[in-house]
Amino acid sequence: MNALASAIDQALNGETKPKRLAFVMLAAEFGQIDNGRVNYISNGSREDMLAMMKEFIARAEGRYVETGGAA
Repeated sequence: MNALASAIDQALNGETKPKRLAFVMLAAEFGQIDNGRVNYISNGSREDMLAMMKEFIARAEGRYVETGGAA
């Protein structure tokens, strides 16, 4: 997974410092996701990636409400 993460980070960010794009990769065996093992890797801090995943889940479940901003 480290090699995959490095390749994804390189494809997204190249040598750009600071990095511009963050990613999270989850991998699990089919049929073993519930009560199984889910592997996780990212190129960001744990706290930032948890916030990103929580927002994604809220949007996917229809619980996220956009506030402010122009469309």
